[in-house]
Amino acid sequence: MKLRRYQPGDCEQIAALFCETVHMVNAKDYSKLQLDSWATGTVDLAAWNASFLAHVTVVAEEDGCIVGFGDIDASGYLDRLYVHKDHQRQGVARAICDALEASVSAQTITTHASITARPFFERRGYRVVKEQQVVRNGVRLTNFIMVKTR
Repeated sequence: MKLRRYQPGDCEQIAALFCETVHMVNAKDYSKLQLDSWATGTVDLAAWNASFLAHVTVVAEEDGCIVGFGDIDASGYLDRLYVHKDHQRQGVARAICDALEASVSAQTITTHASITARPFFERRGYRVVKEQQVVRNGVRLTNFIMVKTR
């Protein structure tokens, strides 16, 4: 596995990985309705590309295929972290997260973790500040505001 910086040509593949990952990996913690509202299959590629370019965005690649990605902004907000369903529990998320955390000088890193991702972040030293309900396309989903202080 190789880590590299995001390139605009990655956006379409990342969007597909995001949708498939949400529907496969998060299915044990969210209903089909919730998954469909979270990952509709349609992503505003221009908006995602702009966001990825404005943040530090790391892509994990294996044999020329993207197997994971994550991004963090300068304030220490870790926005997205997704790993392909066939590459779970292989150190991909850990490697991406290590690179993202190291890329910012913020003393506190914050993320909004899904039910599924919460244990991963807890193992990394994040703590839950608040459980919250977010609404995506009219459907409520539970996630957790989590912080890690360095």
